[in-house]
Amino acid sequence: MYGPADWFPDEHPATVPPIVAVGRRDAAINACGLCHYLGGAGRQENAGLAGLPYEYFVQTMQDFRNDKRRSADPRKANTNRMILFAKAMTDEEITASARYYSSIPWKQRIRVVEARMVPKTRMQFGVFFRLPGNEMEPLGMRILEGPEDAERFELRDPHSLFVAYVPVGSVKTGETLVKTGGDGRTVQCGICHGPTLEGSGPVPGIAGRDPSYVVRQLYDMQVGTRHGTWSALMKPVVDKLTAEDLVAIGAYVASLKPSGS
Repeated sequence: MYGPADWFPDEHPATVPPIVAVGRRDAAINACGLCHYLGGAGRQENAGLAGLPYEYFVQTMQDFRNDKRRSADPRKANTNRMILFAKAMTDEEITASARYYSSIPWKQRIRVVEARMVPKTRMQFGVFFRLPGNEMEPLGMRILEGPEDAERFELRDPHSLFVAYVPVGSVKTGETLVKTGGDGRTVQCGICHGPTLEGSGPVPGIAGRDPSYVVRQLYDMQVGTRHGTWSALMKPVVDKLTAEDLVAIGAYVASLKPSGS
């Protein structure tokens, strides 16, 4: 927890802030690189930090610190830990980590597959792991995202890839919602997130991001567990969206390949 493996040191800036590389034991702050990786790729149960705008990153940490950003599910342990980390971090540690991760281009690491039947899985620590054997089950109206290689994933190999099974037709439905607003159900995402959805100024990119992460954030804003500056702007955007809409939007944006990939 205070010195995670650096698998590919040539793939991130040579100078890594101490809070990212080793954390701070005296305040029980784990290294950022433990969960989000030193290259910022992140994992299904948390967030990819690479390429997030500096201003957005700092605002997010301030929102955690000031109790303005929580999960809609109070059992989501890593969100609760992030709140504790943010409260214990200094302003210098927050800005140093923001400068570091914002300088790394975001790369898509997920494969989106439309399906009706999917492998049976089990949930452990917020991650869906495929069960041994070839048993299948109906997907229904959900996103089933998990590591392609469970062993490499657990070893925190940042080259370990993910697959996201999504409902048949959801990518096209999501594209319509994202590009047109769906006849007033929402707003065209490109207005704020940029024409390629790779971000614009302090607004983060969403193209190629894990659908689990995207849907969690949209839902948290919809039900009111996020209260920061950006959340207030997003609240009217997500208010009318159904659960099916959220799944479709997550499926579509995850399928997009950012220019840095």
